[in-house]
Amino acid sequence: RPAPEAMMAAERPRSLFALSAAAVSRSMAALERDVWELPGHLLRGLLPLLTIFHLERAEDAARRAGLSTQPVWRKLWDDVMRTRPPNSESITCWRKKFLETFFSNVLHGVLDVSSDWRLHDRHFSPLLHSSPHVSQLTLCNMLQGAVELTAQHNHGVLDNLAGSLRILKFQHLLSCDQSVRRSLVLLLHRLIHHGSVSQVSMCSWPIPDTVLLVLILTMSAGFWRSGNALSYHGSPCGLCREEDKAQSQESAQEGAERGCNAEREGSGGENQKRSPKEANAHVTPLLSGPRSPPLQNPACEQTGSEVPCGHTSIQEGSPPCSSSEQLSCHPIPRKTRRWLKPAVGRKRRCLRRSRGHYTDPEDLYDFVFTVAREDNSGLLDKTRTTEGENTDNWTSSSPGSPCSGHTGCKKRGGPAGILSLKAAHRFRSVSTLELFSIPLTGETCRTLSNLLSSWVSLENLVLSYNGLNANISCILSGLRALSRHPECRFRVLRVSDMFSHMPCMELVRCILSALPQLRTLTVSFDLKNQLEGSRPEANPSCSEAEIPESCLEVLEIRFPREPLHTAFLLPVLKASKSLQQLSLDSATLPCPQELGLLLEVLKECTPNLKKLSFHDVNLAEHQKEVLLLLQDPGLQEITFSFCRLFESSTAEFLSEIINTVKRNSSLKSLKLPGNRLGNHRLVALADIFSEDSSSSLCQLDVSSNCIKPDGLLEFTKKLEGHIQQRGGQLPFTHLRLFQNWLDQDAETAQEALRRLRAVCSVVNDAWDSSQAFADYISVM
Repeated sequence: RPAPEAMMAAERPRSLFALSAAAVSRSMAALERDVWELPGHLLRGLLPLLTIFHLERAEDAARRAGLSTQPVWRKLWDDVMRTRPPNSESITCWRKKFLETFFSNVLHGVLDVSSDWRLHDRHFSPLLHSSPHVSQLTLCNMLQGAVELTAQHNHGVLDNLAGSLRILKFQHLLSCDQSVRRSLVLLLHRLIHHGSVSQVSMCSWPIPDTVLLVLILTMSAGFWRSGNALSYHGSPCGLCREEDKAQSQESAQEGAERGCNAEREGSGGENQKRSPKEANAHVTPLLSGPRSPPLQNPACEQTGSEVPCGHTSIQEGSPPCSSSEQLSCHPIPRKTRRWLKPAVGRKRRCLRRSRGHYTDPEDLYDFVFTVAREDNSGLLDKTRTTEGENTDNWTSSSPGSPCSGHTGCKKRGGPAGILSLKAAHRFRSVSTLELFSIPLTGETCRTLSNLLSSWVSLENLVLSYNGLNANISCILSGLRALSRHPECRFRVLRVSDMFSHMPCMELVRCILSALPQLRTLTVSFDLKNQLEGSRPEANPSCSEAEIPESCLEVLEIRFPREPLHTAFLLPVLKASKSLQQLSLDSATLPCPQELGLLLEVLKECTPNLKKLSFHDVNLAEHQKEVLLLLQDPGLQEITFSFCRLFESSTAEFLSEIINTVKRNSSLKSLKLPGNRLGNHRLVALADIFSEDSSSSLCQLDVSSNCIKPDGLLEFTKKLEGHIQQRGGQLPFTHLRLFQNWLDQDAETAQEALRRLRAVCSVVNDAWDSSQAFADYISVM
């Protein structure tokens, strides 16, 4: 196999140091402590000959010797991974990047550690050694990674991840069997409930498994049932047991205090003062050992019995019911709050007396279908279809709940009572939830809405291409309930989809009315609704509707080719005095005066606006407004992206832009991607930094502008001349050059980039300009 000597095979003759370093590398297990005491010049030559395990352990010794291991880790990445990581220019620690990717590849069987001598050592476990460096982990397909991580031999790996992991992603998931789900439950319980995971992301799940999806959502929200479903290899969760012990002691102390106060306050007052922990004291704490059997529900004493209930039906895709449209169910006494199993196809006693460590195969399903709301009168009833372990309805509502769902009592074996979230054990929950390209049905949206209504730790919610349509109202209903919670920390909402159910500004108005504490709002749609007739038109009166004062700081709107009516935007801007960033994408201007009206409104209503962005908005006929924006002393960043600025302009317009920017000392960033600057306009832009300029421009983005190597070189030379005239002082620090035609003359491009990098930081890519032949023809 390859050995350290192979790295020095090209050296002839081999030096004594090379021979010694190779020998030391092979004997690191015995010589490690002595190696860390070597002088810096010797340690520098030894670092590339170490395995990744000893290289990671050499970090402190290298730092003490004034050395950096980053070049070694970067070379390891190039040799082993053989790919260019995204945003490589922003990677600050190649050690973490390599070990995190190494962990994921080994976990999923993508990387064979025997392929390189630097990747394996019999004294180290690849997963255990690299796990402390993993802050982001992706689980895919059949969740094989979850099964591996919860295996008994990886107990230490899971403990390390509980302390290091911050982001947990699920991608391209498939349906899986009960044993895999149980492994997933163990993983989520350890990493979220008893760990440090703060973000859960799910993406690319065209046909989601409802059970699995709701399971992940529910545990991410911090809910799980009491009982033995989370036993780990036959033993209850030790962390839960410790917490339960502390809770029992606290409850006992509170009980003693209540006993002292009982004589003064009476039993009625005592019951009213029960704490939430006491209220659920009869619920079996999670995995804390044997408990007394639960009380039997009279509703399930006889197989096939029915509980009469009124039905309030919500059709798929319809808006949520108001608080007056409540479910009407006969209450079940509070003492019957327990888990009920269906009695279809076999005899089963409702009273479960055994409370050992055995886990019923259906335990994981039970809680998944209990995400419901409970009214003050008792529990709502629910029926679950047992064939194939599928369920038609798993959410219910109450007078105070955010959303109501269709519930009913089927006759296939009678009803099964459900436990509300109030009776579930509440654990630590995540602060960020992201759902990308996962279709959400009406029932799933109601489930999510009910979870959101009490998810007080949630700060960021991203819903992207979920086919929400009218169900967006259901989601907003849950968020509205959450916003009323005194401990609510929700600040960021991003909603994007293929089709818009209502006009963008109407949706923005509804969101801000429901969530006045929101800091960042992004609304993005590709197209209008397929059925134009079913799509509600914008109500002209919405411009007069009052929106409560909001805390909004960032507003991003991507219109599905809708007209931008300033009258509709006006109430939003009036309510958003703290707005600092506004982005308008793919909007059409209904009349030439519309942009001017918008600028007047922005100046009047948003005194704190610092960043303004237009993307794919035709500004070819709005040269006056463009110049007004560029001279605005309050704006620090302006973006005109694919706005066709120079489509019908003259050379004088470019000169006016340059002179305006030269006089504006507050503008720090100017982004002009996709405006067909070409070579001659790029060269002219260098005059922004001339000797007589008072500009403080630091960043310039000229990506996708048909720039060729000779034009870039001329721009560089002109920029160098201005720097000399200014005595070497220039505020310009960043230049972005993505998707330009720099591959047409590689030698000239390399010279231009080399000279530019001596002046500022340059970010570019290896783009194939043949893809833009049509653009090339248009600017010849």
